[in-house]
Amino acid sequence: MIQIQNNSPEKAILIGIRNYKTSKETANEHLDELEELLKTAGGEAVLKVIQDRDRPDSKFFIGKGKAEEIAQFIEDNEINLVVFDDDLSPMHIRNLERLFNKKVIDRSGLILDIFALRARSKEAKTQVELAQMEYMFTRLTRAWTHLSKQYGGIGTKGPGETQIETDRRIIKYRISVLKEKLQKIEEQRKTQTKGRKEIVKVTIVGYTNAGKSTLFNFLTNADILAEDKLFATLDSTTRKLALDKDTSVLLSDTVGFIRKLPAHLVASFKSTLAEVNEADLIIHLVDVTHPFFEDHISVVDQTLEDIGSGKTPQIKVFNKIDIVEDVDILHALNDKYPDCVHISAIRGLKVDNLLAIIEKFVNESHSYRILKLNHSQSKLVSQIYEFATAVEVEYEDEGITVSYKADDATEEKIRRFIK
Repeated sequence: MIQIQNNSPEKAILIGIRNYKTSKETANEHLDELEELLKTAGGEAVLKVIQDRDRPDSKFFIGKGKAEEIAQFIEDNEINLVVFDDDLSPMHIRNLERLFNKKVIDRSGLILDIFALRARSKEAKTQVELAQMEYMFTRLTRAWTHLSKQYGGIGTKGPGETQIETDRRIIKYRISVLKEKLQKIEEQRKTQTKGRKEIVKVTIVGYTNAGKSTLFNFLTNADILAEDKLFATLDSTTRKLALDKDTSVLLSDTVGFIRKLPAHLVASFKSTLAEVNEADLIIHLVDVTHPFFEDHISVVDQTLEDIGSGKTPQIKVFNKIDIVEDVDILHALNDKYPDCVHISAIRGLKVDNLLAIIEKFVNESHSYRILKLNHSQSKLVSQIYEFATAVEVEYEDEGITVSYKADDATEEKIRRFIK
């Protein structure tokens, strides 16, 4: 993917609409988050506009009068970019770009642009390019042709710079190639994980910028990038975490969730999100200092439901308690979420409480088992090591006694294997 560096930030107008069901505070918070996304992409918000409408206008989304008013502001203030907080149809984009004579992108396009900036591994780059191609497929407009390789800028990173002039037939072919690549990556991942012991898998999820990588680094002494920015990391990372001398888990850090996450982006990151689907236990990390953290909880829970992980056991972990000003909030959370944990990942405060809950989960779900084998079955011992944890073997005159930890599903697998 080609990326053009632009030294000066692009000046942008951010636009959202508010219907009667949405409060002003919520609408403002949505645009504030859109501004954070814009900053992450390297842009600067000059103006934020909230238009009260029951439903989007069919031609100009915000209505012709408001659109013409913004067009005049663009002309007077040297604006480079207009970003909408909701997804726009291809017709909306065409009409608005003709009127503004500037780039127009929506929230999905901005998130995809950030993902193009953040992608580091071959897998992440392939996933992002696929999502961008599918997003671009129905959104090619003439207004984009002057924003090709020599200009770059927000909304044109990655394949957006090299594919603008191509027709949909070529993009469709590229989509099929990328899907094939990701299929191979997924098969390789399955092969790699197949060899792991049947150890408990714990995955950290949460709204973007909740502190997932900071917690992961503290628990595993890893050096995953942890920045105060949205989507600082895209690739999932897994490390072994020892709880005691006999008990370990596989801990994974994953990409953050966000409201209105593009569906095609979730689909493209299927192999990365597989770490969530394969988890035995989910740590749902929440930034308790955020004024809308309850909304963030709902977004993450809904996303987990959408990807098929809604019924996986989950621990609500409220982060950043060291900077909470009103402790009554924490007391209220204990009432609402009786099994929740309060921590400060950056300072390591009360993380032991979280580890104790994880250990209790492992011990309750993975009990000790004893298996008797005869000496002719000695070769099977190495296979049990592959499946189970905390394996102990005693060789006696009458046979072999194997003790190990396993959950019910693994135990059934071992018994079938031996038969």
